[in-house]
Amino acid sequence: MSPSAPDSVRLARTSDVDDVARVQVAAWRAAYAGVLPAAVLDSLDEGEVAWEWGRALLQPGPHRLLVALDGEGAIAGAAAVGPSADPDAGGAGEISLLVVDPERWRQGHGSRLLQASVDHLVAGGHREALAWVPLADEPRRAFLQSAGWGPDTAYRDREVGPDVLREVRLVTVIADDAGEPTG
Repeated sequence: MSPSAPDSVRLARTSDVDDVARVQVAAWRAAYAGVLPAAVLDSLDEGEVAWEWGRALLQPGPHRLLVALDGEGAIAGAAAVGPSADPDAGGAGEISLLVVDPERWRQGHGSRLLQASVDHLVAGGHREALAWVPLADEPRRAFLQSAGWGPDTAYRDREVGPDVLREVRLVTVIADDAGEPTG
């Protein structure tokens, strides 16, 4: 038996898109059951999600996709980061995706992805970071709040199928005025 590789995070490759899609769809179905309409969750198509990630990786612009690897090198989670498009964000970075395979929840992959995402945003010159979280997603809000993120009173309503999903914006300071990480 060979020794296991340590759990880690790296930039995604185009060869990762099928695994990222599998993890994302499984995570959304597990985390958002009861939050999003069942028909919306049932309609998620791994092939379509993989195609979109492949397209994004081939034309990345300022955004990046990170993947968490387990000790065997399998993809356990993913995070997407880049500058926020919010007009009032003042140059903040954004974590637009943070998912972990439900079979690997509570094994540290989310924390590693969060830290790697923040590191990537700091390296990109961002002093603050934000993430939009469904109001009803209490576990995700609690996770981010335990890492020092907090609501800034902004919210948005998104149409998801026949329903409206309210999201709240969580923010945190990730670098000081000199650009040095705060955490």
